[in-house]
Amino acid sequence: MYRLIIYSIFFSALWSCKETVNKEKISVKVVPEFTANQLEIIEGDTALPFRVLKITNREDSLLLREESQRVSFASGDSILQVFEKRLIATLKDSSSLGVGIAAPQVGILKNIICVQRFDKEEEPFEVYYNPIIKQYSKKTQPCREGCLSIPGRMDTLTVRSYAILLEYDDVLGKHQYEMVEDFTAVIFQHEIDHLKGILYTDYLHEKAHAEGVKHGHHKNS
Repeated sequence: MYRLIIYSIFFSALWSCKETVNKEKISVKVVPEFTANQLEIIEGDTALPFRVLKITNREDSLLLREESQRVSFASGDSILQVFEKRLIATLKDSSSLGVGIAAPQVGILKNIICVQRFDKEEEPFEVYYNPIIKQYSKKTQPCREGCLSIPGRMDTLTVRSYAILLEYDDVLGKHQYEMVEDFTAVIFQHEIDHLKGILYTDYLHEKAHAEGVKHGHHKNS
């Protein structure tokens, strides 16, 4: 609680926040709530990457638009350990080589993401459960983004906040708060969007729509 207060004060001193989400109480249950189909996807060699869902596949694209569910887990659960290792293997795979991935991108509608921490020594890949962005800085940063689920494309977004206040559960079920800045903050924003069925290209469509309305080119769809 004290850490949250300190982070909030620090945020207020540097930037005014453009969005604040009401604090939500985290409840950790005892067993993972994976379906039989999800377990079938997860189980396997921990060095084996997952198949990444692509928007070029109709069934995949529909699943990528679904909202994910909160994770309930027991400390050290073996299924979660396998899932973590395979998510990291997927990012390191030569056919992917990504800097972040969300569980929905591999067919698991759970609030789990894996992010490469460029703001830490040795730039490790880390997994986060039930991540929520509590505050966004008003200051934004332009950044080139791509997505493993949108092959062959990269675009520059200008809507990403420079810093975020992150709330999440670690693998032991402990509730954590952390302030993240710069490019790593962009990765978190991108991956947490996936948990809500949002793709980065949606922001480009919103911008194009807003510009069309501004110049009187709005069309009914």
